[in-house]
This record gives sequence, C-alpha cells and structure tokens, in this order.
Amino acid sequence: MQGLQDFVCIDLETTGLNPKRDRIIEIGAVKVRNGKKEAIFQQLIDPKQQLEERVELLTGISSEELEGQPTIQEVLPVLKEFLGEDVLLGHRVLFDYSFLKRAFTNEKISFERKGIDTLKLARQFVTDSESKKLESLCQHYGIKHQAHRALGDAFATVELYEKLVESYYEEDVFMPKPLEFKVKKESPITKAQKERLTLLLAKHNLEPKCEISSMTKNEASRYMDQILATYGR
Repeated sequence: MQGLQDFVCIDLETTGLNPKRDRIIEIGAVKVRNGKKEAIFQQLIDPKQQLEERVELLTGISSEELEGQPTIQEVLPVLKEFLGEDVLLGHRVLFDYSFLKRAFTNEKISFERKGIDTLKLARQFVTDSESKKLESLCQHYGIKHQAHRALGDAFATVELYEKLVESYYEEDVFMPKPLEFKVKKESPITKAQKERLTLLLAKHNLEPKCEISSMTKNEASRYMDQILATYGR
C-alpha cells in the first residue's frame, strides 16, 4: 500500500510554544516527489531578540548565529514558492502551521493548506512505544535523527511517515486533512507605543526583550503591561 507520494515535510524551531508571542528561528523542509526526497529548504531566521538559554541549549542555535540572518518577512516569499500548494507533513504539524499562518497573515499572504500529522498517526497506531515524541519514535524505528534542528526533524519525519504507511496504512485515516488555525493580521507597533515603551524601559533601566521596531501592536501592549505589573509606573 502507498501513502501520499507528493508532499512537503515542514519543521520549525521557535523561541517558544505560543505562535501569538513567540517567533520562528529556523525553518527546515523536505520536498518529496513520487515518494523520493527531491529538494530541501533550510534557513535560519533573525527573530530580532536574544534567545533564552533554554532555547539555545535545546536547539544548539545561538543568538549570535541568528544576528544578520534574514527576517521572517524576507524569507516568506521564497518559502511560499518552495511549498507551492503541497500538502504539509509534520510531527504535530498544526504547531508549525500556526506559526507560519500567523507570519503569512501579517504579510497579507494567503496560506491555506491540508496536512498529515505523524504524531496523530503514531498515537493511533504505535502502541508499543510509550512516548510519541519524534525522538522516541525514531529510536523505536531505528531512524537516524538530528533532534531539535528543523531540517533534521523534517528528514526524520519523512522516514517516520514511511514506516507508519508500511505498517498501518488505511486510506481514510492517512488522508490529508485541512489545517485550521484562526489568526488576524496584527498591525506593527505605533509611534506612540514606541515612545511610551522606550520611556518605560529607560525609567526602570531595562534592556528591551527584542528589537522594539519589530514588535506588533499587541506584542508591545503585552510587554508594557508586563513591565507595569512587575515594576509599576
């Protein structure tokens, strides 16, 4: 039995788990045609902020590596061309899709896709592996894996998908499903917000958590609320 033969497997590394406030720092993608890996996409992204130590330890990516890399706004047109209209494969694919959907929406670019989630498939079928994390499933199936780097995770997810198809394929279950994540376009930080935030940071002798001009209105509002709640006016 055969699963999907044409798709793109996508994986992201990010500054955190919330697409509303965290940012993409690396994109890795593997294009599959006729069941064969045909092309790759790999790009580090400058998030315009310092990475937390836990992120650097997890990914092995440093803030210094990201300085001077393209911004997500610069990368999106190239990525969209690479993705085409393909089905997206991923391990917890909605996580990666949610970050991309937010980024595309903020640039007024439509991004609607169908996807296949190897995590959901593993939860349904792989009963002899207690953990369904990608790293654990790769150990279970003997798949070589460079964990917590976007392209390494993408390659491993393609191999995992092939293993799942080989062992458990059911047409209805393995069919791509529409990916749904609702997000509204966010406006950039206003001049008044920049001025107020700059004054707050100076008053409390704080370094900004990220480049102020890269913030959205919502991010700036949340950040100022955090400062006020912690340090007062």
